[in-house]
Amino acid sequence: MKLKWRLSFLLIISILAFLTFWNYQNRVYDWDMPGYMGSMYTSEFPDSPNKVRILTYEEIKKEAPAAHYTDIIGINQWDIPRQYFVKNTQSFTEQLPYFQIKVGYILVITLFYKLGFTAPMAVLFTSLISYFVSGLLFFYILHLLFPKKYWLAVAVTVAAMLLPPMTYMSRVSTPDMFIFQFMLIFIIGLLKKWEKWAMFVLLFAITFIRPDYITFTLTYLTAVFLFRYFQEKKIDVSFIIQGTVLLVMYLVIVKFYHYPGWKDVFYDTFIDRRPFISTHPIEVSLQQYLSIIYIKIIYFKKVTLSLAIMIGVIFWRSKDAWVRMISVLFLINVYIKFFFFPQSAALRFFFPFIFPVFVMMLYVLSQKYNDLKLGKIA
Repeated sequence: MKLKWRLSFLLIISILAFLTFWNYQNRVYDWDMPGYMGSMYTSEFPDSPNKVRILTYEEIKKEAPAAHYTDIIGINQWDIPRQYFVKNTQSFTEQLPYFQIKVGYILVITLFYKLGFTAPMAVLFTSLISYFVSGLLFFYILHLLFPKKYWLAVAVTVAAMLLPPMTYMSRVSTPDMFIFQFMLIFIIGLLKKWEKWAMFVLLFAITFIRPDYITFTLTYLTAVFLFRYFQEKKIDVSFIIQGTVLLVMYLVIVKFYHYPGWKDVFYDTFIDRRPFISTHPIEVSLQQYLSIIYIKIIYFKKVTLSLAIMIGVIFWRSKDAWVRMISVLFLINVYIKFFFFPQSAALRFFFPFIFPVFVMMLYVLSQKYNDLKLGKIA
C-alpha cells in the first residue's frame, strides 16, 4: 500500500509540475500587478513615489506581452483611471492602500524579488508556486479521506486543479491562489484535530496575508466558541482573546496603510473608478447598493445551486453537528464575501470558501469507506 501511495505521489508531482508550467506559459499581466509591485517598491523607496510609479510600469513593459501591457495602461476611452495611474504619481500612489494592506502577500513577493526574480515575475511566481503547493495539499487531504483509494486521489486532484477558477488564479497577479493554500492547510488542521492555539497561528497568518479575511477568522472563532458553550456548557476565554488579537491586528494594518474603507472599495469597483481618491469624496446610498446586489446575485445563481447541492449532500450523509456547523460556516462566508464585494463575474474572490464546502462533502462521503471522525478543536 505504501509503495502504491509513493508511486501515486510521484505521479501527482509530475502532473502538477506540468500543469504549473502550462499555467506559466499562459500567465497574465493584469491591472492588479502595478498595485502589488508599487506596494513592494514603496517599501524599497518610501520617499520616492515618482520613482516607484515609473519603475513599476517600466518593469512591466519589459516583460508583458504588448496586449497585456496595453490593457494595464488603458487605451480605451472608458479606461481613463488607468491612464491616470500610469502618468500621474498622486493618482497612482492613492491607489496603493487597496493593495498594501495585504501585508503577508507583499512580504512574500518582496522575498522572491530579493532572491533574484524580476518584480513582475516575483508576483506571478507567487501564484504559480502556490498552485503547485495547493495541488500537493489537496492530494494529501484526499489521502486522509480515502487512505485506500490512491488512484482516486490522483484523479480528483488533477480534476480539481484543472477547474477554471484554479487555473485562472494561478496565472494572475493576485493573492487569491496564495491564500487558497492556507485555506487547505486550515482544512488539514480540522481533519488532523490540531489544538486551538495551532489553529490560531494559522488564522493569524490568514488575516495577516489578507486582512479582508477577518470576517472568516472571526466567524470561525465565534462558531467554535458558541459550539463549545452550547455543547459542553463551557466558556473558553481563549477564543475571545484570539478574536481580540486578530481584530486589533486588522485595525492596526488598516490604520497604518490608510486604507480608504469599504464604501470606497465598493464605489471604485461597482460604480465609478476614481482617478483621484482624495479629490472625489463619495457616498454610497442604500438604493445604489441594493440595485447592484440585485443584479450581481442573479449571475451568482450557479454558485448558489452548487453550494445548495453540496450542503444538501453533507446534511444528508452526516448527522454530526460539528461537521454541519463547519460546512455552514464556509457557506456563510461565501455570502458574507458576496454582500461586501459582489463581484459575481470573478469566482476567484469566493473560491477559497467554496472549495472547502466541496472538501467537507468529500469528507462525509468518505464515511462510507472509512471510519474517520472529525473531532472538535479543543
